[in-house]
Amino acid sequence: MQSKRSKWFLRNAPVALVVLSAAGLLGIVLLRSDAGSRSATPGNNRPVPAIAPSGPVARQLSCEVVGAYPHDPSAFLQGLVWYDGGFYESTGLEGRSTLRRVDFPSGAVVKSLALAPDLFGEGLTLVSNHLVQLTWTSHRGFVYDRETFRLLREFQYDTEGWGITWDGKNLIMSDGSAALTYLDPDTFQPVRRLPVTMNGQPLANLNELEFIEGRIWANVWQTDWIVCIDPNSGQVDSFLDLAGILPATSRTGSEDVLNGIAFDPQAKRIFVSGKCWPKLFEIRVRN
Repeated sequence: MQSKRSKWFLRNAPVALVVLSAAGLLGIVLLRSDAGSRSATPGNNRPVPAIAPSGPVARQLSCEVVGAYPHDPSAFLQGLVWYDGGFYESTGLEGRSTLRRVDFPSGAVVKSLALAPDLFGEGLTLVSNHLVQLTWTSHRGFVYDRETFRLLREFQYDTEGWGITWDGKNLIMSDGSAALTYLDPDTFQPVRRLPVTMNGQPLANLNELEFIEGRIWANVWQTDWIVCIDPNSGQVDSFLDLAGILPATSRTGSEDVLNGIAFDPQAKRIFVSGKCWPKLFEIRVRN
């Protein structure tokens, strides 16, 4: 079975991530697409010798965990959405991909729809009363009725499907590259391409997305990073390093990485989780 891990090794361009060392100096982690030159393990944000950034420097945000809740450890989490006191989730892997409704705070799966066994479920978002779900390499997206999970329509896209979110006007989609694509919510046709940079460097491997109070939040695949992107400029203006939020002993494999962001706009709560994680965390961000 081919898993999403292979996407990491198929990228040709390096990913530049700025990190803060213990001495407070800026450094760059270069995560390359070829396994031979990449010594870091998933979730390892080890700094290497500094490279002077160009352009505005993203600032690191601090945060605290204010709650930890049960989560299905068999769920290869790809998309996470908060709505009406609970979550909708998209899970991946061929033969295991689902759309599901998850109770909060118990983590119990209360409704589930299995995708066809040849499909690899990816990002998920909510538009009005419709759930929009991507798949990885099949170029197929699906629109469901939120309450019944009845399939309403299918749409196509040319790229891979990674993450998706909704800004109130357009869908915003990631495909693993250093750019985000805006889609018309009625036709699902591209209307804008937004290159994403961090400290003047293209930032690839953008994965799960969430639109939070005017910023696009994105997981960076195979790291413990969440970056906050200005939707006008495409610049990462701030970021979170969530290394250690789930102990290494609770991760069962190299693919069990941070992936999943959800926002409760009424209570201003932010939730994060990961692939096959036994916990879902509520975090409070301090600017």
